[in-house]
Amino acid sequence: MENNKTTLEQSQKTLLQFLLAKKKPILIITFLVAIGATIASLLMTPLYLSSAIVFPAATSSVSFSEQRNAKSAAMDFGEEEQTEQLVQILQSSRIRDKIISQFKLMSHYGIDPKDVNKNFKLTNEYNGHFSFERTRYGSIKIDVLDEDPKLAAAMANKIVDLIDTVKNDMISERTIPAFEVNRRKKAQMERERDSVLTCLDSLAELGVIALDVRSNLFQAYVDSKDATDRAELKRKIEINMKYGAKYDGLEYIRNEKTVKLEDFRISYEQAESDANAKFNHKFIVEHAVVADKKEKPKRMLIVFIATIAGFVLSVFGILLMEKYKELSK
Repeated sequence: MENNKTTLEQSQKTLLQFLLAKKKPILIITFLVAIGATIASLLMTPLYLSSAIVFPAATSSVSFSEQRNAKSAAMDFGEEEQTEQLVQILQSSRIRDKIISQFKLMSHYGIDPKDVNKNFKLTNEYNGHFSFERTRYGSIKIDVLDEDPKLAAAMANKIVDLIDTVKNDMISERTIPAFEVNRRKKAQMERERDSVLTCLDSLAELGVIALDVRSNLFQAYVDSKDATDRAELKRKIEINMKYGAKYDGLEYIRNEKTVKLEDFRISYEQAESDANAKFNHKFIVEHAVVADKKEKPKRMLIVFIATIAGFVLSVFGILLMEKYKELSK
């Protein structure tokens, strides 16, 4: 134990003597690195940060069902699932392409449109300036960095506005075809019902009447004393005996189709609402504002880290050079 301690103390003493002996080149290298880091940090373009915070909504539709889910009310905040979905939408190319197009970011980031790697470079620039993060409170923070503070705030607020546009477009891609199917089905059911009603009207014009009224014809025929009335009643009785069963069957089909059509109307109205309604899918907690102080670069931090790194690298470099000289001898 004492030998190890003595060896360690000797090593520390030797290193300290080496640093003192080589202090001049170490200090010169460290100073040069610090000067270089200072110049580099001054040449860096300052970036300003604008942030917006939103909460996802719990539901994206109006329910026509009587068994309405209380957690799906329009005023409820979304939970973890809705938050993750909204983050995915914010990171999607749908929003990225709209922002790039509207604010002409390819030109803004100095990317040549003829460059074969323009899309790769543009995506990297976008990802470096835009970020979407879920907070510990369940909200989503939208951060935008740019050298123009007004532009950064405008882009952050535009992204907030695009949430509804993009999500409504995505929903419409599914709900509009579903509504068209429901619309065609409803039209078919109405045609079938109207066809039955037309047949019933035709039979009614011939004198065919409903079953509950039909039995009164026989009593009226028996009670009638007028020959003309009896002949007319006899004619109606014969017609009802001939077409009564058909009339009853059509009346049953009409009632069935009417009930089915009424039941289907709820599904149709739900599909129509989902296809045509444009909903607000988020709660805006905080709009982005124009920053009055730069976010990046942190010049003091850059210079400090570079100076420490320069000192450490200079020490190791001189140690390696000394070791190389010893080995060469």
